[in-house]
Amino acid sequence: MLVLEYKVKAKKLQYLAIEEAIKTTQFIRNKCLRYWMDAPREAKIDRFALNKYSTELRNEFKFVANLNSMAVQSSAERAWLAISRFYDNCKKKVSGKKGYPRFQHDNRSVEYKTSGWVLNATKRRITITDKKGIGELKLLGKWDIQTYAVKSIKRVRLVRRADGYYCQFCIDVEVSDIQPETGNEIGLDVGIESFYTDSNGHQEANPKFLRKTEKAIKNAQRRIYKKVRKSSGRKKARGIFARKHLRISRQRTEHAKKIACRVVKSNDLIAYENLQVCNLLKNHCLAKSIADVSWGLFRIPRAFRLRQHLT
Repeated sequence: MLVLEYKVKAKKLQYLAIEEAIKTTQFIRNKCLRYWMDAPREAKIDRFALNKYSTELRNEFKFVANLNSMAVQSSAERAWLAISRFYDNCKKKVSGKKGYPRFQHDNRSVEYKTSGWVLNATKRRITITDKKGIGELKLLGKWDIQTYAVKSIKRVRLVRRADGYYCQFCIDVEVSDIQPETGNEIGLDVGIESFYTDSNGHQEANPKFLRKTEKAIKNAQRRIYKKVRKSSGRKKARGIFARKHLRISRQRTEHAKKIACRVVKSNDLIAYENLQVCNLLKNHCLAKSIADVSWGLFRIPRAFRLRQHLT
C-alpha cells in the first residue's frame, strides 16, 4: 500500500464543511463504541454489527446521512479497530493496561473508500460528492498520481493538521526497490549522545531537533496562557505552538527515513537491538531525550526487512 499526500487549497466554507465531516466521523465512532459498551454480555458485537448500527444512525440523524455511506462504514470500522485491539491484548495476556477503548475527542480525519469522491481528469483536483458541501478541492504537491489507475485508489482521507488540510490517497500497488548486493554486514547500537554507533566505529550525530527549539516552544506555550480564554488571540497562539511541534515531527521523520535508507542500501545484513521504546520512556529522567532521538522511527521493520527479502 502506497500513500500519496497533497495539501488542499479551498475556500473558507469548504474548510468548514471538511471540519463538519470530521466531527461527524468522530460522532459515529463514539456512538458505535457506546453501543458496544451498553450491549449485554450474551450479545455478539462484531464488525458487521457495528456496520449495521451505523446504518441505523444514518436513518436517525440527518447530518450523518449527509456523509457518504462508505465514509460512515469507515467510521464504524475505526471503533471496531479499537475494540479488536483490546480483545487481542486480552487474549495475548499483555502485561499492564490492555488498551480499553476510549471515546475520541480530537479526531482529525475523515476517510472515504471507493465512493464519495471523483478525481478530476487532470488528477490535480478532487470533488467530494456527498451532501456535506465540501465540493471541489485543489491538490497542491509534487507527487505523480497520474501514473496510477483510479481503480487502484482504495481510500481517500481528508486530514486536518496544524498548518492546514491535506488529502491522502491510499493506492493498492506493490512497491519494490531492488538494490545490488554489497557484501557488507553491520551491527547498530542506538544511543542518546549519538544517533547510532555501528560495528565499524562510525557514529551518526544526534540532531536533537526538540532540544534545539525547546526555548522557542516554551515561549510559544506561555503566550497561549497570556491570552483570554476562547479568544481569537488564544486560538492564533495555539496554532503557532502546534506548528512548531509539527515541524519537529516532520524533521524527525525525514531524518530517520534518510538515515535508514542509507544504511539499508549500503549493507546486506543489519543487526540491531530489539528495544522496547515504550518501556524506556517510563524513565522520567531520559524520556524527553529518548523521544527526541526517535529510535522507533529509525527502526522501521519494513526498511530493515527490505534488504533481507532481496538477498
